[in-house]
Amino acid sequence: MRLKLPAGCIPNLRFNFFSTERHASTSATEWRRVISEKNASINAFVYTCPPPSTSGSTLDGVSIAVKDNICTENMPTTCSSSMLRDFTSPYEATVVDLLRKTGADIIGKTNCDEFGMGSLNTHSIHGPVVNPYNLYSATETQPRSAGGSSGGSAAAVAAGMCYAALGTDTGGSIRLPALIVVLWGVVSFADSLDCVGVMAATVPDVARIFDPTAATAAIRERAAMSLSQRGFNDHKTLGPSLRIGVPQQYFPSEMSPSIIHPFRRVMSSLVAAGATVIPVSLPSTSHALSAYYVLASAEASSNMARYDGIQYGMHVKPPHGSDATKTANVYAHTRSAGFGSEVKKRILLGTYALTADAFDNYFLQAQRARQLVKDDFNSIFRLPDFYSSAALAGENADGVDVLMHPSAIRTAPPLSSTANSDIDTYVQDVLTVPASLAGLPALSVPCDTAADGEAADGWPIGVSVVGQWGSDLLVLKVGELIERLRS
Repeated sequence: MRLKLPAGCIPNLRFNFFSTERHASTSATEWRRVISEKNASINAFVYTCPPPSTSGSTLDGVSIAVKDNICTENMPTTCSSSMLRDFTSPYEATVVDLLRKTGADIIGKTNCDEFGMGSLNTHSIHGPVVNPYNLYSATETQPRSAGGSSGGSAAAVAAGMCYAALGTDTGGSIRLPALIVVLWGVVSFADSLDCVGVMAATVPDVARIFDPTAATAAIRERAAMSLSQRGFNDHKTLGPSLRIGVPQQYFPSEMSPSIIHPFRRVMSSLVAAGATVIPVSLPSTSHALSAYYVLASAEASSNMARYDGIQYGMHVKPPHGSDATKTANVYAHTRSAGFGSEVKKRILLGTYALTADAFDNYFLQAQRARQLVKDDFNSIFRLPDFYSSAALAGENADGVDVLMHPSAIRTAPPLSSTANSDIDTYVQDVLTVPASLAGLPALSVPCDTAADGEAADGWPIGVSVVGQWGSDLLVLKVGELIERLRS
């Protein structure tokens, strides 16, 4: 698929993913002016709304974009699907409501893969999102993918069209676009995996918007106390006491050399700052990707069942002469027209996995694999899982504080190469789905591109930081440390 850029684009304009020339104090009018100038060539926003009145609250005037599968009362929520093309939610998502109460300017809705199903943001009725990095460079002849499924949110932040953006992550849908950049109110894809996250230009910007609302106050307090005892209150003093695990299974043969060399430089800088790097093994990682696609598709097939054209979603009348007394005939025409190819594919896979003949061999096996992945993580972290009874066992003295690994196996692919690359697209999730299966906090931080002689293609890569359940703030602090060392 080739994407023709619209006429009138400024030929020498370049967007820098690592630019910090955006401020919370930028006026609401200025943000919207930038969107009107840039969005035609990037396709990040699908809807924008007028600026709100000022309130004097914590985030007063801070411009935040919202992925199009997160419900908003005053804007459409289409999930980038024909099925919900005309849908506007009667209620606000919890996360959006919390941001509005703190004065945030919810500037608009961003493009995404249909119902969050995809890794390249090409499965959308609004068209693909174009990666703004080097968009008009003389050496870049083809537009590249912004990643997915939260590609619109990532591109909006990267192109300077908003201060921060909300996305949803099921198996890497925030972390994959981020390297190239409470569930009430989120339209479901896979309920046990879906979560809302923040995308911004710097880790402190993410921390400003972030609030771990999914954890109770008691659990947060227990985790914070353990981290405080380790001296993890300031990212400037993290290095000397930080133990970083590097999982050996996160360097598959498919990984590009242009990913490995910059990752090694990041690790070397952390070692120089006093951190201890420890090789670790997560043996169940090899089962994670298969388990993820079985479980996510099974949950998707169940959640998509509600869109029958009668209770929810668009309605397509059966053709004249068809037997309308059969429910299947009434549903089939609506669902065939309303869902895109990727959603249909996952519904079929998930429905098969839940059939009586396949349930034991696929769905139950995937659930067992998921538990093995969780057990692997629990065995190598120093801190216990504060959400489970395992917390009573205390700390693992030989464990690590965080894990670090490359965020993806390759840089952003050209949009023209994504049309017939389903398997490659799924493999792109191989490094992000384990943390999603285990329900762990994870952060993707941009790092320098590969240098000359390192198979460099000039495109950005990311380093992922993964922490134990409840250690969200530690993950953010480690991300800040990486940024500080990089600058």
